[in-house]
Amino acid sequence: MTKDPNKPRGKTSAYAYFVATCREEHKKKHPGTSVNFSEFSKKCSERWKTMSSKEKVKFDELAKTDKARYDREMKTYVPPKGAKKVKKKKDPNAPKRPPSAFFVFCSDHRPKIKEDNPGISIGDIAKKLGELWATQSAKDKAPYEAKAAKLKEKYEKVSRLRPGATAADGQDADAALLRRTSPPTGPRGAPGRATPARRAAPAGPPPRRPCPSTMMTTTMMRKTRTTKKMTMKTTTSKARKGSDVCWASV
Repeated sequence: MTKDPNKPRGKTSAYAYFVATCREEHKKKHPGTSVNFSEFSKKCSERWKTMSSKEKVKFDELAKTDKARYDREMKTYVPPKGAKKVKKKKDPNAPKRPPSAFFVFCSDHRPKIKEDNPGISIGDIAKKLGELWATQSAKDKAPYEAKAAKLKEKYEKVSRLRPGATAADGQDADAALLRRTSPPTGPRGAPGRATPARRAAPAGPPPRRPCPSTMMTTTMMRKTRTTKKMTMKTTTSKARKGSDVCWASV
């Protein structure tokens, strides 16, 4: 997909302004000399790390001004049809999503696995936890599932009541709570819809289906009839040719 030329220029970070300043200084000190990009970037990074907050204020202000410019231009920018939508920013004040029963189980058993296997990698820990979870019975998993359900209910309440939450957030949380607590009744397509009853079987005996052997016999008979017709046609045509020859010789 081609880039939209009317889209506002992206934001420039404080570090990007610092690198641009270093490049200008290098051009003034060494005019006409080529620059090794990897070495130059490495030196810029090392110098940026050793700079104090007071030295970085100038670049931070430039980045802040450019961010305000970008936000102002993006408010009036209308993307062309078919363009990808901008990903919605995550709300930093939103509550953390609740863990599943398996993750509650992992938080309880992870310390013991680390203690029994010192120096074990994160991947091996996850593998052992998965194997241990698979060996648990439904009775053993019940406490973790109950705890996960409580955490989920608490999350939905907080999501519904937190400041800045939209009406849609509250409706989603209410709908999720209703699906868990309400009996399975309601019209088709509604939350908690009842399973439709099966249709009653029609009165009388079920319709008979043809036996496979009968179907095969019928097919063979049709083929035989076709073969006989073809043979009769061939014989007739030969007889006609023979009679023509006989009459011609007379």
